[in-house]
Amino acid sequence: MFSFFKKKAPPPAVPSPEPAVALSPAPAPVLEAPLAAPPTPAAAAPQARAGWLGRLAQGLKKTGAGITQVFTGTRIDDALYEDLESALLLADTGLPATTWLLNDLKRRVKEAKATDPAAVKALLADAIAALLQPLQRPLVIGGADGQANPTVIMVTGVNGAGKTTSIGKLTRYLAEADQKVLLAAADTFRAAAREQLAVWAGRNRVEIVSQEGGDPAAVSFDAVSAGRARGCDVVIADTAGRLPTQVHLMEELKKIQRTIAKAMPGAPHEVLLVVDGNTGQNALAQVKSFDAALGLTGLIVTKLDGTAKGGVLAAIARWGSERGRVVPVYFIGIGEKLEDLQTFDAREFAQALLN
Repeated sequence: MFSFFKKKAPPPAVPSPEPAVALSPAPAPVLEAPLAAPPTPAAAAPQARAGWLGRLAQGLKKTGAGITQVFTGTRIDDALYEDLESALLLADTGLPATTWLLNDLKRRVKEAKATDPAAVKALLADAIAALLQPLQRPLVIGGADGQANPTVIMVTGVNGAGKTTSIGKLTRYLAEADQKVLLAAADTFRAAAREQLAVWAGRNRVEIVSQEGGDPAAVSFDAVSAGRARGCDVVIADTAGRLPTQVHLMEELKKIQRTIAKAMPGAPHEVLLVVDGNTGQNALAQVKSFDAALGLTGLIVTKLDGTAKGGVLAAIARWGSERGRVVPVYFIGIGEKLEDLQTFDAREFAQALLN
């Protein structure tokens, strides 16, 4: 079965290093295939990706309709840009990103000498893709130098964002790419979270370190230590969901991060935040808060199959560009199935948003 991973050549100066593995946007597994399905022909993968994009467009249909209806007229004037500004703001794009998009669109319209609103719509897709492009970056397993062995990934998020499910799907793809994965059930506050992660571990045939009622930092330390001793390629720590306003719980996350670093210098190599695509501008607030506390390295945006407005990705991109450090979006999710979690592609997302 196709996977998102490809081997990365090790540095020539280091003898026999562990190969790094990179996640890169590419065709996905065939839709509707069960988890244990045999490998599918490579020719079927592009069609599967197209089917997934169709579902993404359907999930963003409400937002897309609000934007595209601006281009149903026959004139390109101030009224069109004013209506577009309102539509973008309603899509949770935020004022900074909306202002940037309008200015960039006007520049493109002038350069292209566009006179048809339909042409302006296509230029808007180009502008959105350009704004989102910095968010498109592959998740590299093994570290930039190929020496992170194991690669330690710390996953955070608020309750209900789909954090544990996303970990399960990511684990499956890693396992299919011949990566030895160890899970750490560091969400010791909620029994259901440990049980859910244990189910994913069993389904994916990977090991799990869990302790009922234990200290989350201690569980993470034990997992990283075990991962190093057992020759694992990846250790993924699932942490308890929490609101960024809960100061004492955010301090607990910092403690987990420090403890992981004690178990393995330089770890965690990735600190991922899972955000619900339905939460709009609140998602941006979560990114800012978790980044300030932990220094995020990537995002997973879930639940883009419902009433999600989608514009918040533009807000996140503009925020990152303004401060000079973008937090990339490694994955976006549109449902509960394994193949519903896919790598983020800026151009594809812009086209799906505008249908």
